[in-house]
Amino acid sequence: MAAGLPRATTILVGLAAATVTAIGLSGIRGILAPTLLTLILVICANPVRTGLLKRGVPGGIATGSVILVVFGLLAAFTYTIIIAFGQFVAMLPSYSAQFEQIGTSIAAWLKSIGIGQAQVQEIQKSINPNNIVAFFTNALGSVVGITGALVIVLTMMILMAADAVYARTVLGQLGEHKPDLVAALSRYASDVRRYMVVTTVLGVVQGTLNAIALYIMHVPAALLWGLLAFLCSFIPNIGYFFAIIPPLVFGFLVGGWPTVIAIVIVYGVINAVVQSIIQPRVVGHAVSLSQTVTFFSVLFWAVVIGPIGAILAIPLTLFAKTLLVDADPAAHWWRPALGPTDETRGLAKATQAAAKADRREHRSAHHAARTTPPPED
Repeated sequence: MAAGLPRATTILVGLAAATVTAIGLSGIRGILAPTLLTLILVICANPVRTGLLKRGVPGGIATGSVILVVFGLLAAFTYTIIIAFGQFVAMLPSYSAQFEQIGTSIAAWLKSIGIGQAQVQEIQKSINPNNIVAFFTNALGSVVGITGALVIVLTMMILMAADAVYARTVLGQLGEHKPDLVAALSRYASDVRRYMVVTTVLGVVQGTLNAIALYIMHVPAALLWGLLAFLCSFIPNIGYFFAIIPPLVFGFLVGGWPTVIAIVIVYGVINAVVQSIIQPRVVGHAVSLSQTVTFFSVLFWAVVIGPIGAILAIPLTLFAKTLLVDADPAAHWWRPALGPTDETRGLAKATQAAAKADRREHRSAHHAARTTPPPED
């Protein structure tokens, strides 16, 4: 806290500075989003480059190989989405009659509950394939925009990979003056790498299983919805709801309510197993953020830098936590407020164990009091 300033003033100044920073970041989201994505990709790919170097592969070849492989996978995935989206747009007109029928049914229901005629007509007009195409087009962006982002990613990946050669030396020099910062950055790289790799692998499994299930149920554009499920697996808490809505709509068009119920069951089981059981066990304590902070981080980064912000919400929030909290010993007391630490988990388990022991003792005393015969007169 600044000397001589009241706590309230310091808090308000900090919030104002954070607001100005967020607005500034949002203003350059066009270049910031692909740059941050590249940073995370380089962090995840760096162990592969290190492994190649240990096997005797020349540094230039090792770095170039990793860059080409990572960028090739990213480009292939991006243009697979574009191809799947093109097929989706091509098949939409065949469902115009169904969308018109749905719009008519919704309009009739809205009129029955007292909604005005003008509002009903506006809602009815919005339910058509053209608006659906426009929505997904705005979400994905134009081909030119995607290509431009990929060019930025490739260029930044080359430059960051080249700079990574000196990373160990730079951190060593920095560690002489800021050892806590270097230690925090090292932990961050390890934690975010583990989180992203595990989430990617499980996301591929989740998207593949969803796509296969949708294909078996004859839901249109099953590949596109599988890719959407993969992307949404990176969005904590709310990604599941974004991923399931389009399949539900088109499942209803082709199979009615039985297909809708089947999709809900399949998505629910896969999501519960992958994201609620497997992922927390594998990732462990790498993501020490509370559910509330996690959810807010998704909303915050999505507003600041767009859809990529929602996908990278956890790594970006962990990076901010690393710089502002983990790297500053005087700020370590904030850690329990941001998420459960090992000490917090230990205290919680001890408290729960003590509470269970008290309940058992109370039940035993109550049972003994009931079974003890009353004293004779």
